Amino acid sequence: MATKQTECALDKMAPEFVGQAADMLRLLAHPARLRIVDALNSMGELSVHAITEHLDIAQAATSQHLNQMRRVGLVKAERRGKEVWYSIADARPIALLNCLCNCCERNE
Repeated sequence: MATKQTECALDKMAPEFVGQAADMLRLLAHPARLRIVDALNSMGELSVHAITEHLDIAQAATSQHLNQMRRVGLVKAERRGKEVWYSIADARPIALLNCLCNCCERNE
């Protein structure tokens, strides 16, 4: 089966943007972080507790993943009382994840 070739524009990107793209891919290359981003994208703003319960991931691990994503600007955090609520800060990686999901689906 022949696949359609798509032109990649990496050679047209400034080197620092290529580096940023690699950093974003590296950050998203973890199943728990992918699941967290998906949950925030589909359900909107969530507390750490809600993410922990929904994904059945330890709270310490969830917090570490969220802090990594916050440092690169993928998610934003807002403290409300004793809880921290997270939401998607930059929707551009969502388009990337949608593309990956489409690429990984089986054609039956």
